[in-house]
Amino acid sequence: MTRGERQQGTPRLLALGIAVFSWLIFVFRLSVPAKPVFDEVHYLPAARALLTLSEPTNIEHPLLAKELIAAGIHLFGDVPYGWRVASTLAGSATVAGVFALTHLLTRRTRPALLATIFALLGFTIYIQARIAMLDTFMVAFLIWGIVLLSSAIRDGSVARWSAGSVLMGLATACKWAAAPYVAAAAVTFVLMRRERPQRWPGLGTVPALALLGGLSVVTYFLTFAPAFFYANDALTFHTLPHFQWDMYLRQTQKLPPHTYQSNWWTWPLLIRPIWYLYEPVDGAQRGILLLGNPAVMWGGLVAVVACYQAWVRTGAARLLAPAALWTFSLAIFAVIPKSLGFYYYYYPSSVLLCVVLVVAIDHHRAALGRWVELFLLLVFALWLYFLPVLSAQALANPAAFHRFTWFNSWV
Repeated sequence: MTRGERQQGTPRLLALGIAVFSWLIFVFRLSVPAKPVFDEVHYLPAARALLTLSEPTNIEHPLLAKELIAAGIHLFGDVPYGWRVASTLAGSATVAGVFALTHLLTRRTRPALLATIFALLGFTIYIQARIAMLDTFMVAFLIWGIVLLSSAIRDGSVARWSAGSVLMGLATACKWAAAPYVAAAAVTFVLMRRERPQRWPGLGTVPALALLGGLSVVTYFLTFAPAFFYANDALTFHTLPHFQWDMYLRQTQKLPPHTYQSNWWTWPLLIRPIWYLYEPVDGAQRGILLLGNPAVMWGGLVAVVACYQAWVRTGAARLLAPAALWTFSLAIFAVIPKSLGFYYYYYPSSVLLCVVLVVAIDHHRAALGRWVELFLLLVFALWLYFLPVLSAQALANPAAFHRFTWFNSWV
């Protein structure tokens, strides 16, 4: 094995080790609480319908994420562990994807590991990896799709470009919120192709875009295969396009006000998080608060500005790319025609923010010095502080939420 092969293999082994380590964290006490939490009440019945192939259920979303939840139930039983085990795998893949994307941008292992720590201690991946919701799967496919497509744009690999296109199709097959990233990948490729045509000597712009669009679309539609075998209202090739239109109408319908609704611009500021659970269950008062680690989320906003400023001064694409990607991930919700927004829509952005934060730290590492270690301690301290309402631990009494609600809007 050559030195170059060893250098390429080390990050891959680290990514695998990170995935396994993350999974062990996510799977611990996975069956607590032993009742459906938040939107599990919608997706568990849909997964059961897929297992029995009875009829369409929860038809406002594509099928893939619900198929993966159903696979967990099939393998481990219709019990809390079976409901959520597939989510733990998706969450583990997401953490490993943060490592891979950061390593791709910085070409250094140390900042990639730091981003991994922020991802694990950033609250949102931990929470989403322990609940049967669609976003968990969407982001896992999305982050690795971004990694492979970005790597292909840099190195000109048709194989990685094709694999990334498939992953983007799988992400969209979990939730339509991933679809805009396919368009963003196409625009990015065209811009990079104009700047560095030598990177893609064997594949022109049109074939590359055809691969991206064709593979992602075909992959998306293939995930609807089980719906062709429903006992009632089975899909056909004739009704499949109409089913997509029906999903669109349901996604854009006017919904009544919700306790936890919030506007997209409030999500980075942590103005309105969501209590996924706060009630007596399993013999104790328990809570699960979907909230990003304040140090990572607010510090990440400073990092976004720092990356943009450094890019203006240096013109380095590695500084622009993560900041622009985070900005795009948030801006799409200013355009998507949904009547209500919720903080969990910010989940992809919260994951990308870990990458932005570390890219900014890495660029300014000489000036920051030991402040990075102190910041890391703050992140860990906040994780310990909020852990009882991240992992549904038993709380002292029904009023225990006051300890964790810093602002009235968090109640």
